[in-house]
Amino acid sequence: MPTRRQFLAHTATLAAAASASWLGYRHLNRPPSIHINRVGLPLGHLLRDRQLPLTPSRRAQCNILILGSGAAALTAAWQLNKLGQRDFLIAEGFERNGNNAAYTVSGSLQAPTGAHYLAQPSRESQDVRTLLRDLNILQHEMPDGKLVLKDTDLVHAPDERVFHQNTWHDGLQIQDADSKRFFQIIDSLKNAYGSDGRKIFAIPIALSSSDPKWRELDTLTFATWLKSQGFTSPNLLWYLDYCCRDDYGQGIKQVSAFAGLHYFAARGNDHAAVLTWADGLNHLSEKIRQFIQLEALNQFPNHAEWTFRQPASLAASALQIVEHADGVNAVLRHNQSGEIIEIKAKKLICAIPLMIAARIIAEPQRYGFTGKLPESAPWLVSNFVLHSFPNELKNSELAWDNVVYGSRGLGYVVATHQDIRLAKPEISAFTAYAALNHDTPQNVRKWLLNANEADLLDIAAQDLLTVYGKRFWQHVSHIDLTVRAHAMAVPQVGYLNDKILINLRNHHSRIVFAHSDLSGYSVFEEAAFWGAEAARKIQAA
Repeated sequence: MPTRRQFLAHTATLAAAASASWLGYRHLNRPPSIHINRVGLPLGHLLRDRQLPLTPSRRAQCNILILGSGAAALTAAWQLNKLGQRDFLIAEGFERNGNNAAYTVSGSLQAPTGAHYLAQPSRESQDVRTLLRDLNILQHEMPDGKLVLKDTDLVHAPDERVFHQNTWHDGLQIQDADSKRFFQIIDSLKNAYGSDGRKIFAIPIALSSSDPKWRELDTLTFATWLKSQGFTSPNLLWYLDYCCRDDYGQGIKQVSAFAGLHYFAARGNDHAAVLTWADGLNHLSEKIRQFIQLEALNQFPNHAEWTFRQPASLAASALQIVEHADGVNAVLRHNQSGEIIEIKAKKLICAIPLMIAARIIAEPQRYGFTGKLPESAPWLVSNFVLHSFPNELKNSELAWDNVVYGSRGLGYVVATHQDIRLAKPEISAFTAYAALNHDTPQNVRKWLLNANEADLLDIAAQDLLTVYGKRFWQHVSHIDLTVRAHAMAVPQVGYLNDKILINLRNHHSRIVFAHSDLSGYSVFEEAAFWGAEAARKIQAA
């Protein structure tokens, strides 16, 4: 692996090249329009600083209130619906569908501003399997556990490639002896069990073994473990670092060794095609809404007693939560009108990031918020809207996922990939991902607050300019930059025994917590598990 000084020098060179190419293009051509979306701002910081009014204009009551609209919230809604409970309201929060959100490119074409694919779920991810079956995506489950999924929802070939030494290579790994040895270890761990009879690495992670021998992996970083095992190949270390940044927002030097191995050993479905759509996991979120017949309300109902024949949702954010013996009072602010009301719910599912929950819930220590929450990783997701496709090097074929070896970026995904086999569409979008771990998360967030278009483009366009050069700008008509300053929890050393997470998982009252944060890292399967669990707890109570 390059030293930190070499890495910073390399990325500075890339940034300078990107900036120079962009400035040169602007001088010679009419530049594309640019929009920056800083998710949750300014309301998030106003809420953090307690500068939003909390006095409600009126009060109302409802049965069940779900806070949030990400994967956990919508899975909780789906599970409640399956249990026969349809009298509930979703307060969507700052952003519809949370980290599964999408950006409208043109007409019906959307591209992800967050998660863009779902791996085929493991045997342990039963909630996800059932959900996919309900949504008519999973069509059959074989006796050996393999899944028959809807062909149009599986990524088409070519699915991934890596740009290395000015040439495209199929797949993302550059194979060598160290790589083969590492994956031999992974093969032995995929179906390994601990002393308690549970899989050592399972997803959802709550079902993993508690065997102390294996939990010791959570006392050191992935990089430290790799070094102790004699792995030195730059190709392997780059690939593992890329994978950790892609799933956890931080690299092998920041994440737990347990998390690093869990990434590769938990699902047990290597080389199986992933599920993806033009708008990423926004597709799943919208399918859930349709399946449960979720009705979107434009404003708060006028009456004091809210009952719903079918599930309903509102573009509203919670400002305060107070639990009482006979219910939970939540102060809600309508995102558009600014109207503030107080609603008393019999039960409440808190499916918002724990960082926000800790700030708005009264007496947070009562629920287990005692100490510092796990760190969260900042991300930049950038959609480059194209009116034409750039030429590929040496007639190589554009893939769905395109990664640049050695880059601090995570490559780019082609929104219209599933349609290209028929004919290249007139309009498409390349979605570039960057997990911003070149500095501490706190310092990156401070920088993001004041970063301008050119600053963000230096990062957003780096991989595209490495591949296509400055000619790339000739194909771009618009750029949408989505800044996610707190995109996901990072599974740092010690995350398996984090006291706050354990307390919140085990908490029982009229408030039930449901968010992927409870697992210490953020993927759809974890969010779905906690959402479904919350619904089952609510119904059982």
